[in-house]
Amino acid sequence: MHISKVSLVNYRNFKNTSFLFNEGINTIIGENGAGKTNLFKAIRLLLDDSAIQYAYKLNENDFNRDLGPGWKGHWIIISIEFDKLDSDETIQSLFVHGAGVAESDTVSKASYTLFFRPKIHIRHRLAELEEGDLEGLEKILSIINVEDDYETVFHGKSTANYNDPIIYNSLVGNFKDVRFPKDIDHSIFGVKIPHQLSVSKEISFTFIQALRDVVSDFKNNRTNPLLTLLKRKSDEINESEYQPISELVLDLNSKIEKLSDVQYIRSDIKNTILGTIGRTYSPSSLSIRSSVPNEADKLLQSLKLFIGEPGEDYEGGLHELSLGGANIVFLTLKLLEFKYRNSKDTFANFLIIEEPEAHIHHHIQKTLFDKLDFPNTQIFYSTHSAQISEVSNVENMNIISRMINFSESYQPSKGLSKINVNQVQRYLDAVRNNLLFAKGVMLVEGDAEEILIPIMIKTIFGVSLDELGISLVNIRSTGFENVAQLFHNDRIRRKCSILTDLDRAICDTTIFQSDEDGTKKYKTKIAASEKSGKERQEKLNEYEKDNNWRKAFYADHTFEVDFIKAGNVTDVQNIVKLVYKDEVTCELAISELKSKEISVYGRRVLTMAKYAGKGWFAILLSGEISAATKIPEYIMDALIFSRGDYSALLLADIIKYRLKIHKVISPGLYDFSSLYKLLERIELGDKVELSKILDELVIIRSDQAYIFLSKFIKEFECV
Repeated sequence: MHISKVSLVNYRNFKNTSFLFNEGINTIIGENGAGKTNLFKAIRLLLDDSAIQYAYKLNENDFNRDLGPGWKGHWIIISIEFDKLDSDETIQSLFVHGAGVAESDTVSKASYTLFFRPKIHIRHRLAELEEGDLEGLEKILSIINVEDDYETVFHGKSTANYNDPIIYNSLVGNFKDVRFPKDIDHSIFGVKIPHQLSVSKEISFTFIQALRDVVSDFKNNRTNPLLTLLKRKSDEINESEYQPISELVLDLNSKIEKLSDVQYIRSDIKNTILGTIGRTYSPSSLSIRSSVPNEADKLLQSLKLFIGEPGEDYEGGLHELSLGGANIVFLTLKLLEFKYRNSKDTFANFLIIEEPEAHIHHHIQKTLFDKLDFPNTQIFYSTHSAQISEVSNVENMNIISRMINFSESYQPSKGLSKINVNQVQRYLDAVRNNLLFAKGVMLVEGDAEEILIPIMIKTIFGVSLDELGISLVNIRSTGFENVAQLFHNDRIRRKCSILTDLDRAICDTTIFQSDEDGTKKYKTKIAASEKSGKERQEKLNEYEKDNNWRKAFYADHTFEVDFIKAGNVTDVQNIVKLVYKDEVTCELAISELKSKEISVYGRRVLTMAKYAGKGWFAILLSGEISAATKIPEYIMDALIFSRGDYSALLLADIIKYRLKIHKVISPGLYDFSSLYKLLERIELGDKVELSKILDELVIIRSDQAYIFLSKFIKEFECV
């Protein structure tokens, strides 16, 4: 038996989200604050015996923030679907009478649902409202108190898809039209499960929380995993085996108490009390006793763990270990605890591990993930580790993306064929899989773009791609589809820009009789590249059709040629002497780069890049990038598309950065006072029309900030 789906409605980060899971190891990926921990809390409220008590303590803070003060009357729904149930009588009796979706005498699927809902008296009052009676609805909602008017119930045998808004409205009610159901349709929403049929009591469930301060956890008797193991084993101790130890401890205590120093101190304490308060008020007896426990459970629990770091002879306490070492020990003990539980007679085993990568070397992270494969156990990892993501099966992956006031979940393999899944799996190595965590993605075909685009954006706009939440991924070919297929309405709903070259000819490719062999060869190569570029464009145009999540952006020729074409010839000229050592060649190259003819400067820059090697050429050029460098238009368009949701504050930061540059290079030339006032209003939280900012920026209309903002407004006219 395994969990196949978890549906969350109105719970914490999740307004309306579902997660799909498979047997074996499942990975949940997401940035900080996206809701990985809250997903695990939701699962634990239904399946973790130690956490179920908190299911009855939900309050208004557990409602999704997007509801705001309008949470009253709404329900929190946490529903878990199981698949491949065992035919064992115990399991079948539990689910057929409790959570089963009964299609025959035995069931293979089941659902288990938590409702945090208004109590019956509130639901009846809502059902009695006339349709459209908004005033009456507001009157009822205004008096609702979560402590007095809400309840937690568990249902089974449901067939409902709670992520469907129509289903939700039929169960909870339509607040907009004021239409509430009089009764619950139990054939759809299941029946209430009696407490004695709790699913959590019949399964093995272990939760290993994020490894943050495990040394403190070892000091706390409640969270010390070694203590948990020792307590469990103390119940199994053979009395005859332990009896001689108990007698030795009792004898030891007696000998300690009879030590002359101990007796001397006892006598002094007694005499001092007597001399201070007199015999009437003195204690009737006083002794100093040794408290080494002789009971089996207490003696075992007094044991402590000593560990030696790899390659060292010294054994020390846990507080002496490195953070990574302590985390590994803690994780190991928790896994052993799971093994002990797993050995019990349970019909399902679930193991949840929250962010195990803290302070652990990436090789250990990958090894840990690879080794953790318990039989008959469904494992859930949450992580923001690129190393763990790299070795995760993309088919068993859920990605959580944080939006404003809520989070969404994506299944990157959904709808893909086995061949397509394998393509994605091969490409998502430790470098490329950072795109799984990004708010937007830029796919590039070569080293030059990978090296120079991040430097240009940081130097020119003052913000890095990391700050923007954009991952730039070098495909090292033009096979973008292998990765771009991830970005789809059914899979990852994030923007993906594809940056590639059209390779348009930089010269007349007509071959004349008088052309030399070298010229003929050059023209043939240029013509072939142009043909390939055109075919690539046609292919990508078809590929991105009817998909709003991916879009191709083209250099007219190549990155190097378009870089000069954008107005950056000086940057290239400055590295000529780093590429060529011969003075004559340097002078010729500088002269050709100055040419207004693309056939001349284009051929020279491509020759330089080939001569130095495209990667090394880009590294040399990176040293010349400055605030005066111009970003080629197709790259700027891709940058805008990739992120899309640039906040007003982020745009204001970019503009202020550019204004500082102008103050340095041309002090007193421009009056930006009105513009600064608009930017200050944005910082204070006021809504300012971007067109007004653009009107003020017009005095530096050739600046990259003006070009960027004008393009942004054109792309998102609704802003």
